[in-house]
Amino acid sequence: MKKLSFALLFLQPLMATPEDSLVRINSTIQTYSASQPWEKTPPRSRRGLGTLLPGNRILTTAAMAADSIYIELQSADSTKTIPAKVTAIDYEANLALLAPDAELGFLTELKPTVIAPPAKPDDEIELFQLETNGDPLSTTGKIRSMELLSTFVSGRYFLGYVVKASMQTSGNSFTLPAFQKQKLIGILTSYDSKDQICDVISVDIISAFLKDAENGNYEGFPSLGIAITTTEDPHFRGWLKLPENKGGLYVTRVLPKGSAAKAGMRKGDVILSVSGFAIDRRGYFEHPDYGKLFWPHLVRGGPVMGSKIPIEVLRNGKEKTIEATLQKSPSPLVPGYLYDEAPPFLIKGGLVFQELSRPYLEAFGKDWATRGPLNLLDVLSSPEDYEKGRRRVVVLTRVVATEATIGYDRLASQIIKSVNGKPIKGLPELAKSLETIPKNGIHTIETDKEPYQIFLDQSLSDRVDQDFVTRGLPSLKRLYKAE
Repeated sequence: MKKLSFALLFLQPLMATPEDSLVRINSTIQTYSASQPWEKTPPRSRRGLGTLLPGNRILTTAAMAADSIYIELQSADSTKTIPAKVTAIDYEANLALLAPDAELGFLTELKPTVIAPPAKPDDEIELFQLETNGDPLSTTGKIRSMELLSTFVSGRYFLGYVVKASMQTSGNSFTLPAFQKQKLIGILTSYDSKDQICDVISVDIISAFLKDAENGNYEGFPSLGIAITTTEDPHFRGWLKLPENKGGLYVTRVLPKGSAAKAGMRKGDVILSVSGFAIDRRGYFEHPDYGKLFWPHLVRGGPVMGSKIPIEVLRNGKEKTIEATLQKSPSPLVPGYLYDEAPPFLIKGGLVFQELSRPYLEAFGKDWATRGPLNLLDVLSSPEDYEKGRRRVVVLTRVVATEATIGYDRLASQIIKSVNGKPIKGLPELAKSLETIPKNGIHTIETDKEPYQIFLDQSLSDRVDQDFVTRGLPSLKRLYKAE
């Protein structure tokens, strides 16, 4: 680890050094409450380092920008600030581009960096920090391996570097830029001080992100839209009629309207190769430069939206090649994240309805995956059992005790099947059904577990709703436009 002398700048006045492009980023983050989606949680601050690119763009992570209500750029010595805005963001790849929201300010005093060519295992890189007084601090690390890392959104993996480096705690360590030979090579997203291991987003993914964002209409990384399992078990391989010299991944689910579904892939297919690269029994392939990598890199690590890739599959014991045109993954039944989105909800007579999402389940605590409501966890693990007739899963999440909900006040986590005999595809359909007054004035709401039917008096619930508004509840509903 070493401090950098600014005297070096005078030796090579025309060469931009990494510290010339460093920008402090201060974000104010505020999210919605999972249990009371009409309210926001208290604001909190987040600090990190970004890098100035040509065109007055600042590269950082999505974690620095997601759910932000205010972003500020700050000079290295913390004496100058300007407000910023997000111009492109990819939550899954954990990347974001910022731009000054008004005047360029101190950015005119900086020099933009350029993007480095791809790195390889055993390459050395420099990780940059800023001390409180603005002095730059660099740490040299070595790339131990290239792996697919999930750095922000759970379950979304992109190529990254696992770097061995002895970092020093500094004032801006939430996200840090990494350089190689004076050029940007990656972004640090986490550091394990015990093992001295860093996770760094690779320049391959950064370059693809920047290229997509060039025209101001960011599309994102493509996806096949499948779920798979390995074929390591010999009995399973025998049942699949897989030869010993073949690897393969068993397709357990094909997402409707996804790239794989449109290409004709089926549940039960075994993927043998993608773009000519053989896939082994655990889902890895041999990259010519990076060694063994997990198979999603063949979809998200090089191809762009609209690319056509050949996929060799084994179907009913026979090999078959299909061609998939890559597109973004279709919206899932249970969203995995809701960054920068106001979660929809509906309150009627004291019944609180929300759409099921992973963030909602995570609100049940650290052990949510085992201690959350079993019926809701089953939707997350087996969405194909619930997709028919639904766009989202509507849940009665809680009941406020009112004169309209007498006898139902202990109900919670009930999946809504229908209202007045009409299937519920999502929250907009629920709202429409509850706005239509039944002949007897009583709504019949069918649920997935006891009591299986809830009866709600229309006129009584209307009076309760009015009382909620009078008492100061900011809103009784937030809906999105039904597709």
